Amino acid sequence: MAWRALWRVGPVLALAPRCPRLPPPPRVPAARGLRTGALLLSARKFTDKHEWISVDNGIGTVGITDFAQEALGDVVYCSLPEIGTKLSKHDEFGALESVKAASELYSPLTGEVTEINGALADNPGLVNKSCYQDGWLIKMTVANPAELDELMTEDAYEKYIKSIED
Repeated sequence: MAWRALWRVGPVLALAPRCPRLPPPPRVPAARGLRTGALLLSARKFTDKHEWISVDNGIGTVGITDFAQEALGDVVYCSLPEIGTKLSKHDEFGALESVKAASELYSPLTGEVTEINGALADNPGLVNKSCYQDGWLIKMTVANPAELDELMTEDAYEKYIKSIED
């Protein structure tokens, strides 16, 4: 019986216009800020003291913002902690000195320093040239992932900067 139905419909299908081949759906890049499990990926977050942190697999990379490096001017010296230093959120962990000012550095989260940017010893100006890439300061473990939610997103930080500039 199914064969008869197909036999009757077959000539009609042959007359139907062919559908063009559709392109594959566009690839959507992975969303920043996506967390699968315990803190795998995170967008850059900001503090009101102008530090930023970006977390990948439970290790946070910390630096200062573009706003902060512009306010400091040419950085000529970086004082950073030793590897293994345990920090609580808001603890001072070092300082940056420029030709016109000095600024303390504060930990955005609780954790332990796992790495320092050794390139800054010979070239502290990296903080000015590339504050979000080559001019990072320290890497640290993230002891309390919930603290990340207390930090500002990039949009919130931009609004914060505008509010203090006015």
